[in-house]
Amino acid sequence: MQVATQPSPSLSRASTAATPSSLTDDAFLGGKLQILQPEKGYRAGIDAVFLAASIPAVDGETVFEAGIGAGVAAMCLLARNPLLHVTGIELNSRYAVLCEQNAKRNNLSDHLRIITGDVKDAMRRDLAHMPEHGSFAHAFANPPYFEDGKVTQSPSLLKAAAHSFGPDDLDLWIKLLHAMVTLRGTVTLIHRAETLGKILASMESRFGDIRVAPLYAREGTAASRVIVQGVKGSKAPMQLLPGLILHEQDNGFTPDAEAVLRDGAAWRLR
Repeated sequence: MQVATQPSPSLSRASTAATPSSLTDDAFLGGKLQILQPEKGYRAGIDAVFLAASIPAVDGETVFEAGIGAGVAAMCLLARNPLLHVTGIELNSRYAVLCEQNAKRNNLSDHLRIITGDVKDAMRRDLAHMPEHGSFAHAFANPPYFEDGKVTQSPSLLKAAAHSFGPDDLDLWIKLLHAMVTLRGTVTLIHRAETLGKILASMESRFGDIRVAPLYAREGTAASRVIVQGVKGSKAPMQLLPGLILHEQDNGFTPDAEAVLRDGAAWRLR
C-alpha cells in the first residue's frame, strides 16, 4: 500500500504535456491535490493518505514530519486543515525540491517548510537549521519498511533508500518524533503490521494512551498495515481499535476507505 500502482477514482494519474517524462502527475483526495512524483523510485500511495487522516491536529497547530518525500502526507493534512503549519525533513534533495514544487502548485507554500537533511541530524541540538526539540504539537512519519539484508534491494536507488532501514533505525525515527513534540503532543506512524511489536517496544517508555488501528486489505484477511499513535507523557493504557477495511470483494474501495481517500475525511483514533 505504500507505493501507488494502478490509478483509482481516489488516487489517479493526471499526466499533462507539461509533466517531464521522468515524473508523473498524480491526483489525490479526488483531485484536490496534484502531486508530482518520480516515475521510478519511491512513490507515495494510500498509506500516506490514511496516515495524514489520523493526525488529530487543529487550527493553528504546528506539525513535524520525518521523511516528507514529495509531500503527499503533509499536503493531504493541509488540504484537510489549511490553518496548520507543517515542517518536514527530507534526506534526498530531489524529493525535497519536488516537495517545494508540489507545495507551490497546490498553493500550500505558506504553511509548509521543507528542510533538506538526515533525520539523524535532527536529533542534534547544535544545528541552527534544524527545528527546536519539543516545539511541535504533533509529529508523524511513514518510516522505511524493510530491514537491510532481509529483502532484495530495488534496482532503483531512490526506492531502495526509501524502503530499507537498519536494525536500530525504526527506534531512531520514533525517538526523533518523541523529541520533536511537546508534552502531551501526539506521534503517529504507519508501518507493516508485522513490525507492531518493535514499534510498541520502542514507544512503551516514551508514550502512553497508545492507539493501534489496523488496516485490512479485505474483510477476513490479516492486517497488512497498522497506524500507531501515542501521547508523549501520558500514562493511559493502550487501546487496540477496530481498524478499517480497504477493499470490497470486487476490489473497489469500501465506503469508509473512499471517504478518506476521495473526500479527505479524517480517520480519528482519539
